[in-house]
Amino acid sequence: MSVRLVYRLFGQVLSWLALFARSSASKDAEILALRHELAVLRRSNPRPRLSWPDRAVLAGLARMLPKALRVHRIVTPATLLRWHRKLIAARWRQPKPPGRPPISEELTTFILRLARENRTWGAVRIQGELRRLGHRVAASTIRKILRANGVPPSTHRNDTWRTFLHAQADSLLAIDFFHVDTVTLKRLYVAFVIEIKTRRVHLLGVTQHPTTAWVVQVAREIASDLDEADHRFRHLIRDRDAKFGAAFDAVFASIDIEIVLTAPQAPRMNAFAERWISSARRECTDRILITGERHLRHVLDIYAAHHNSGRSHQGNRMLLWAPDDEPNTVPSPARIDTIRRRQCLGGLLNEYRPAA
Repeated sequence: MSVRLVYRLFGQVLSWLALFARSSASKDAEILALRHELAVLRRSNPRPRLSWPDRAVLAGLARMLPKALRVHRIVTPATLLRWHRKLIAARWRQPKPPGRPPISEELTTFILRLARENRTWGAVRIQGELRRLGHRVAASTIRKILRANGVPPSTHRNDTWRTFLHAQADSLLAIDFFHVDTVTLKRLYVAFVIEIKTRRVHLLGVTQHPTTAWVVQVAREIASDLDEADHRFRHLIRDRDAKFGAAFDAVFASIDIEIVLTAPQAPRMNAFAERWISSARRECTDRILITGERHLRHVLDIYAAHHNSGRSHQGNRMLLWAPDDEPNTVPSPARIDTIRRRQCLGGLLNEYRPAA
């Protein structure tokens, strides 16, 4: 700033020396022009930003002006006093003490990882785990990091339903209904059960009148099949549809399967069943004109067989195979010229397998 001030003063002195060679008339004309330019600038920017060299030059010139003209300048006596107070404050301002050292980006990423992988951990719990690993971070800093990255507090991160589904997937079943309208505008209802772990689907029945008695009957049939197969299932997810009653729950209780109710109007709590309904409609029933109950049962039997054995699944990051595939076998790459297509439902569904 001192160099700029010296340069600015030197330029002003040279301009003042040049004024001696000019006539009074030209000086008066220049003063009038400068006054008008100043008025225009004041209208567009009443409070211009001035650098410290500008302030020093204007402060020095203000002392040479008559008192009557000082109040009409950009730099008024009040402005000079304010600048002086700022200089004094800057002279005696104490330097700020250094704060905590910044957290590295790598450590920030690890803190977020701990919070997302352990949804019940709060800031203090994460702080203790970091201390065991040799990193000392204040709990308040951890809270700021979590808040800045949109991670809610541990009291709001308790995804009980998601945790339950992942922990109990091997022993979970889900049941649901969906409807299909025929070409004659008759509405048919389809009941099915899906295994959460493997995504295997079991069709229970098709009817035009899904009464409570009919639902109990299909429940007895699937319960009998599960009991004969020495099932491993312990929970059945269902919604609060009035078609399910105490008799339906008693059928599954007889084979040691506990009923788990979803919350009212919460279809995502039965997301696996809802996802299969979406796939069945998009890939099958919405692309075929269904003529009746028998026709729908035939179409869905073929689609369920295709779902269980003839297609890949996108669940679990593409690691989930078709339910009937051998889970511990990794197939060797098939030669492209040996891959054959098998058509189902008149080419509506396609399955690809290497030729035998």
